[in-house]
Amino acid sequence: MLKLPAVLSNNGNERRKKQFVDASNEVNSWVESETAGLIKELLPSGSVDSNTRLVFGNALYFKGAWERKFNSTETEDSEFFLLEGGSIQVPFMTTKEKQYVSSYDDFSVLRLPYKQGNDKRQFSMCIFLPNAKDGLWNLLDKMSNESKFLERHLPRQKVLVEKFKIPKFKISFGFEASETLKGLGLVLPFSRDGDLTEMVDSPQGNNLYVSSIFHKCFIEVNEEGTEAAGASAAVVTLRSLPVGPFDFVADHPFAFVIREDTTGVVLFTGHMLNPSLSG
Repeated sequence: MLKLPAVLSNNGNERRKKQFVDASNEVNSWVESETAGLIKELLPSGSVDSNTRLVFGNALYFKGAWERKFNSTETEDSEFFLLEGGSIQVPFMTTKEKQYVSSYDDFSVLRLPYKQGNDKRQFSMCIFLPNAKDGLWNLLDKMSNESKFLERHLPRQKVLVEKFKIPKFKISFGFEASETLKGLGLVLPFSRDGDLTEMVDSPQGNNLYVSSIFHKCFIEVNEEGTEAAGASAAVVTLRSLPVGPFDFVADHPFAFVIREDTTGVVLFTGHMLNPSLSG
């Protein structure tokens, strides 16, 4: 939790405006520092005003090198098919080494491990690739609605892969998340009846509510590995047997997850629609 610098004064408009700007800058500077400069200006201008009493902030930074890096000299441009039709040329990474891949009726899963650090944690990126070029939304519905979907579908053994291509990509994205969360059913914290007394050590706790939530994220995937940051103010399926060889050609929209494998904690999740868009 980041407390605002001092009580917001009522003495003079200019002084008050400066306090609001100082409060936003303090939060934004902290987030930028915690994310190695990848997330800037999490709080937009005007998001802190005379009614603001507290700002809760969190930040997450991840940088991992692949367990087996890709050879950049083998990266070549190839066709990536878009959901709305048509295709674009983007750089694809490739290798002839065995990969952690599982194949199911209408999608395949690739697990790319990152090099292990000095502790017991092991991180991986998992790419969920629908067989159909326009099958991403159906796959996302399945991932969201089936219990323990990730655990049941993660590949555990390496297999031979004949055709193997995944695109390089970079994503940065930010939005105000309160309406999305309300649409998912999280309504109480945004209402006057939210009662934040257990979160805020203040006699005003029962009069406070969440007015807005700002979220930004960044992720870049290339031959070396992945750099990512984020900040925010079922039907039982048998795992497929590791036979092969498989093809894994991510030349159309897919979903991805970065997780810690020993605990199953998911750090980042998203989907790639167009690798040529870096903003």
